[in-house]
Amino acid sequence: MKTVFIAGATGYLGRYLCEEYQRRGWYVAALVRDAPRAKSLCADQLIEAEATEPATLVGTMSGADLVISALGITRQADGLGYWDVDYQANLNLLREAEAAGVGRFAYVHVLHAGTMGHVPLVAAKSAFVEALQQSTLPSTVIAPSGYFSDMGDILAMAEAGRVWLFGDGSCLINPIHGADLAHASAEAIAQERPWIDVGGPEVFSLKQVASLAFASREAPTKITLLPDGLRRAALWLLPRVTPRKIHGPAQFFLTAMAQDMVGERHGTHRLSDHFNNTPPQ
Repeated sequence: MKTVFIAGATGYLGRYLCEEYQRRGWYVAALVRDAPRAKSLCADQLIEAEATEPATLVGTMSGADLVISALGITRQADGLGYWDVDYQANLNLLREAEAAGVGRFAYVHVLHAGTMGHVPLVAAKSAFVEALQQSTLPSTVIAPSGYFSDMGDILAMAEAGRVWLFGDGSCLINPIHGADLAHASAEAIAQERPWIDVGGPEVFSLKQVASLAFASREAPTKITLLPDGLRRAALWLLPRVTPRKIHGPAQFFLTAMAQDMVGERHGTHRLSDHFNNTPPQ
């Protein structure tokens, strides 16, 4: 039986990765910070360690055939920032994987990261990818277009009665369900692909996403289009007037939503079903 070591196992994608690899018959070792709180994971072994503290990782990957890291933060906590987690913690994982002789290291990145190098979250992830590609370990980089869960902000606005979008709302995206992304990732890893840009089966404009959100709540569609200059102004202002836990994620989403985010189409889950099955907030 092959063994996979999954970091970021308690996150949105990490949970689906654990399920996917258990379904495939792998022995799943999940890296967690608090084992008692992670008992619901589909994992054969819970490894309690801190990826930000390399000494706690020593020996944890012994016998692993594959390491997958979905480790990262969207909202800073514990005084840690993107360079502490998205870069350095992943680098700690990579160095331990090298020492353990792991067969392959897979990392969950961001689609079109090259156009978002000025965004701190993306810059930290990209710096790690550079280190990963310089490693002697074979690797797979998974770059998703966006998760179904990311569309929750649009659904929340629809529930409040109006969706606010920048520009003309025509930018395209094919967000992907976590189960579909886990399956596509496992397939790409099995095929030893070095990189995959991946999205869901359906491509929407942001206006269409908003319309789906209103339809799921059986509410009239009310969309207000704001000048893109306001988005650019917000990108300049937010780091100056808000804490990192607010402006960090906002910088990423405001930048990503101003361009097409479409990856290879994978999966079967539909965004409309996701909205319909999401309880009102």
